[in-house]
Amino acid sequence: MTSTVLITGANRGLGLEMARQYAQAGWDVVACCREPENAQQLSRLAQQFQDSVFVHPLDVTDFERIDRLSSELSVRSIDVLVNNAGVYGDTASTCFGSIDYIRWQHVFAVNTLAPVKMAEAFMPHIARGHHKLIVTLTSLMGSIADNKGGGSIMYRSSKAGLNAALKSMAIDLKSRGVGVLIVHPGWVKTDMGGEKAPTSAEDSVRGLRHLIEQFTPEDSGRFLDFRGTELPW
Repeated sequence: MTSTVLITGANRGLGLEMARQYAQAGWDVVACCREPENAQQLSRLAQQFQDSVFVHPLDVTDFERIDRLSSELSVRSIDVLVNNAGVYGDTASTCFGSIDYIRWQHVFAVNTLAPVKMAEAFMPHIARGHHKLIVTLTSLMGSIADNKGGGSIMYRSSKAGLNAALKSMAIDLKSRGVGVLIVHPGWVKTDMGGEKAPTSAEDSVRGLRHLIEQFTPEDSGRFLDFRGTELPW
């Protein structure tokens, strides 16, 4: 039976690379992004894999749309849910003393609330799958213990909040046999990471896929990087 992965933010960067690698590996890919009509690379991937890559419009801050997509896919099992969509938010003009609180709320909506909402909305689909795994891309910048540089208040706080929510989810979902993988993909050459980043999207996704393939219940709720190294909270 073909396995299925659902990926948010699949139009570029890590999400697009994850969609590509899973499609090449023979999985069905439910690829979600805000504006499919403008996602040219994703559209080409869907044309290449017409029978296995299915593109759906999804703004992860629109919780009603998340619920509608869950209903639209009600007959499909999802083996792995990948919460990839995320935003940075911080700029040189929005540091402490001039924080844009509306912008901060948006960062929290995308980075913290949306992954939890996705897990809730698609729990029936995940429970029917074979892998029964929720994978969420977080960041080492969400680590309080690792924060030596300060700054990036919006992004750091949203990822710290996400980490706390995911740790609780891992405990709460253990009895259902659903795993929660909390992963830092590394500093990656993407639109967010920039050209100076040392890790390619291809290498990061290969590492993430290896963690997914090797996942055991003991890994649920651990904070790992894409190489499998345990990170400080």
